[in-house]
Amino acid sequence: MNTAVVTMRGLNLPAHRIMALARAEGVLLRRNRTALLTAVVLPAPVVYGFKMLPGAAGPGGAGAAFLIGLTAFALLFAVYYNLVTTLVARREQLVLKRLRTGETTDGEILAGTAAPAVAVAWTQIAVAGVAALAVSGLGRPANAVLALVALAGGSVVFVLLAVVSAAVTRSVEVAQITTLPVLIIPFAFSGLVFRLAMLPEPLRWVADALPLTPVAELMRLALTGTSEDGHHLGLTASFTAAAVPVLVLAAWTLAGGWAARRWFRWEPRR
Repeated sequence: MNTAVVTMRGLNLPAHRIMALARAEGVLLRRNRTALLTAVVLPAPVVYGFKMLPGAAGPGGAGAAFLIGLTAFALLFAVYYNLVTTLVARREQLVLKRLRTGETTDGEILAGTAAPAVAVAWTQIAVAGVAALAVSGLGRPANAVLALVALAGGSVVFVLLAVVSAAVTRSVEVAQITTLPVLIIPFAFSGLVFRLAMLPEPLRWVADALPLTPVAELMRLALTGTSEDGHHLGLTASFTAAAVPVLVLAAWTLAGGWAARRWFRWEPRR
C-alpha cells in the first residue's frame, strides 16, 4: 500500500491515481482469503438456496430469479460488506490518513479502494448471466440498458452505504454486527423472498424505498420485461416503469453522499 502511495504522488491524472490505488487494493484482496471467499464463493450457493423457495422464481423463470438474486448478493457481500471491512482496516492502520497527505483527493481514495470490490461483483454477475443463458434457458434481455442502470446505480449506492457504515464501525470484527441491518433488511424486503404485493400498503411503501428493491425491480424489467405482477411490458413501457426505481436510487445516492461527507472518519478515534 505504501508503494501505491509513492507511485500515485508521481501521477497527475486522477484516473491514474485511482487505478494505482485499485491495483494495490486488488493485490490485498487476493491475499485475504476470507474476504475473497465471501466475495466470490458465498453468493452463488446462498442464492441457489433462496431460489428453491416456493414461488421464488417469479416472472421470467428460474434463470432470471437466479441472476437477480446473485446481483443482490454481489452488491451486498462483494461490494458492501467487503468494502466496509476494507475501509475500517485501512483507517485503523492509518493508511487512509497517509493517502490524504499526497495529491490524491478523498473521492479518488474511496473510488480506488472500492474498485476491486465492484469489479468482483460485476464479474460474478457477468459469469452468472452467461451461465443462465446457457443452462437455464434465460432469453435475451428485454431492455439491457436498465440492467446497466441497475448495476451502476446499485454499485454507487452500496459503496456509499459502506462508507457510512465504516464510520460507525470501530474494528473489522465489529463489522459483522454493524453491517447486519443493511445485509438483512433490504434483501428481506426486496421482493426476492416474497412478492411485495403481499405487504400492507404502509410496509409496501417502505419496502419500495429500500436501496436493494429498485435494483431488483430494474433487473427484472431488464431481463424479463415484466412488472412485478407478471404483466409483459414493451420497451417504452419498461422505461416508464423504471422511472420510480431510478428516482429511488438517485435519492439514496444523494443521501449516501451527504452522509459519507458528514460522518466518515479518515483516522482512528483515540
